[in-house]
Amino acid sequence: MGCLGFLMWILIGGLAGWAASVVMGTDDRQGCLANILLGIVGGIVGGFLLRLAGFHTRPGILASFFTAFIGAVVLLAIFRRH
Repeated sequence: MGCLGFLMWILIGGLAGWAASVVMGTDDRQGCLANILLGIVGGIVGGFLLRLAGFHTRPGILASFFTAFIGAVVLLAIFRRH
């Protein structure tokens, strides 16, 4: 993976993490770094959950964003319960 791919992970992860935190109402308690990390980990979790459910996304920015967003929302819901 090149430098551009890594930057895309950060950009898409940050946007997905921020969007998930806004939807879940945790945006005021999180910073930029937390949103980026949430989105990147959310991408891993979302990819796992979507594959487990039988969905196969095509590679692309929009599919990556929605996968990371779904995973980030799930992670925030889990953290909220504890």
